[in-house]
Amino acid sequence: MQLVLGLGIFVTTLAAILARPARLSEAQAALVGALAMLLTGIVSFDAALRALLHEWNVYLFFLGLMTTSALAEQAGVFALLARFAAVRAGGSSLKLYVALFAVGTLVTAVLSNDATALLLTPVVAALVLSLGLSPMPFLFATTFIADTASFVLPVSNPVNVLVLGERIDLLTFFRFLLVPALGAILVNLVVFLWWFRRALRQRYDPARLAALDQQVSPLARPMLGGLVLLALIEVGAAWWQLPLGPVACCGALGLSLVAWRFGQLDPRRLARGISWSLFGFLTGMIVVVRGIEELGLTERFGAWLLALGEGSLLRTVLVVTFGTAIGANLVNNVPMALIMRTALAQSTLSPSSLETLRFAVLLGADLGPNVTTVGSLATVLWVFLLRRYGITVSVRQYIVLGFLVVPAMLAFGSLWIWLQQ
Repeated sequence: MQLVLGLGIFVTTLAAILARPARLSEAQAALVGALAMLLTGIVSFDAALRALLHEWNVYLFFLGLMTTSALAEQAGVFALLARFAAVRAGGSSLKLYVALFAVGTLVTAVLSNDATALLLTPVVAALVLSLGLSPMPFLFATTFIADTASFVLPVSNPVNVLVLGERIDLLTFFRFLLVPALGAILVNLVVFLWWFRRALRQRYDPARLAALDQQVSPLARPMLGGLVLLALIEVGAAWWQLPLGPVACCGALGLSLVAWRFGQLDPRRLARGISWSLFGFLTGMIVVVRGIEELGLTERFGAWLLALGEGSLLRTVLVVTFGTAIGANLVNNVPMALIMRTALAQSTLSPSSLETLRFAVLLGADLGPNVTTVGSLATVLWVFLLRRYGITVSVRQYIVLGFLVVPAMLAFGSLWIWLQQ
């Protein structure tokens, strides 16, 4: 009876996250699901508390990352980068497109995929609309590059920290994922340049960039320098296998002091810029996934996945990568990453095979959500964000673009991960 009840709570929670009935937010749906797991006794309070305390590094990383992104937005760093790209493009929408792709890659690598999808998108939308350009090619670029470049560095996507844990070996991370990440970025750019080739023949007048100057504060350049320094420190921390959560929080504190020194630190505005509901979503999903773990469902799911690839590590890597990607597009990448992490941890794999498959999970959870608009929270919020500008996203076009680039990139990445064994 508990098995049926727990599975029902899990499925209902995921359905509520995707459908958002009665305007129920993703965080509220996850927390209700967690409460149901506790009230039914499937998860004890002690077990839930231990599971949440185990993720202390992830919570700190999220907090530091979101604080840093909010400080960068308020300083006008994104507007500064977009303006630089527009000036360098010299009136060519094609060159502007390539430049903004590069900006999106840089922002994702340093500030995470959420910063690109949620904070760079409004700047790009305002820029292209003010220049009289067709907005959709540029807006699709911001959301796709957010996931495509999200495994360039360990800090490029919070899911990386969620799956790999407190101590991430930077050299091992690069060995498994750097080539697939660079290949994915290149393929994504080339395919989009071909797909949007007609829209990118437009020209614009660089003199119309004056409106963007109002979004750039005197703090923008010092803040950009601080972000570069923080990125180097985080890479160094990963090199020394230090927990990234405290590093991200210390970096956010340092950038806050820079803003205070310039007289531009507004604590209330900064607090509003942090997506606090994300902590509720993560907390709820950790407890919900702990519930299906207690019932033995994650262990069975992991055994089933591994059985599909039995006898061949390459087949197993493909199954895990594409299975994670499909699951991410059906139930969102955060719960799917949690499920896969638990399933692998409960398996009887050798340490080397387990390491290989963890990176296969990352590939599927980071890149996989680019197929649908519900694959990641960042994409869901991106869709709602565009509605403020009166822009409606064609779900069909999004899926078509996703299928043009994602399966091939997943296959190439899986092959590369297998070759590293």
